[in-house]
Amino acid sequence: MAALFPLAANSLLARLALHEGHGDAAGYTVIRLLSGTAMLWLLLRLRGVRLPIAGGRRDWLAGAALFIYAAGFSYAYLALHAGMGALILFGAVQVGMIAIGRLEGERMSAPAWLGWLMASAGLAWLVWPGLDAPPLWAAVLMALAGLAWAGYSLLGRRPGNPLRATAGNFARATLLAFPLLLFGMPWDQWQPEAVALAALSGAITSALGYVLWYHALPGLGASRAATLQLAVPVIAAVASVWWLYEPLTMRLWLAGSAILCGVALTVLSRTRSGR
Repeated sequence: MAALFPLAANSLLARLALHEGHGDAAGYTVIRLLSGTAMLWLLLRLRGVRLPIAGGRRDWLAGAALFIYAAGFSYAYLALHAGMGALILFGAVQVGMIAIGRLEGERMSAPAWLGWLMASAGLAWLVWPGLDAPPLWAAVLMALAGLAWAGYSLLGRRPGNPLRATAGNFARATLLAFPLLLFGMPWDQWQPEAVALAALSGAITSALGYVLWYHALPGLGASRAATLQLAVPVIAAVASVWWLYEPLTMRLWLAGSAILCGVALTVLSRTRSGR
């Protein structure tokens, strides 16, 4: 459960850093991944372990998934509120995990299919054009980030050293992220607050939070991991309304409730069927 709070905090930090042009998405992505790599490298050095940049195909897939998640996440938060962004992100995470479970041969009961339809309808309504709907391009990027995070989480189910695995993933994702700087704004236009928030997100709520998440994943399985993550958008939405004074619209309230209830029904039904 402790790993869920850093996941929610990342949405708040990104919104603060990227709001009103204090920073840009390309630089935020690189600073976040680079500071996370630095933190994990330091922890490995204290244990006398080298940073594992080279790896196999599965390791590079995890690094690529982390990069796609981080980049899509940053660009989407140029236009999304923290609470709505977290709902879209983790709604897509559940869709991705459930879809991968189907490909792996998991069978869904009738209540699970009902939950799937409920969550899909809620997500579709949330991004449907309207007065308080988010920009479509931002919603699509956040959904892509959610699918990438689902892949990253499922790749982390294997047993092993979570600190070493996360450090390697961050290092590989950082290498993939550097070309984004060609499309970012000059560094002299960045505000110090945005740099500090990106570094805080990378070193603390991302690097250390993901170590906790990777530590928990091998004992959870896809269904339980998906269930636990349902709490993240709720934490982010409540915190964004309380801390960032973001609006709690009726669309966000109702669509978010449909997404969370539908996904909970799907995941819990599938878990009981598996037993």
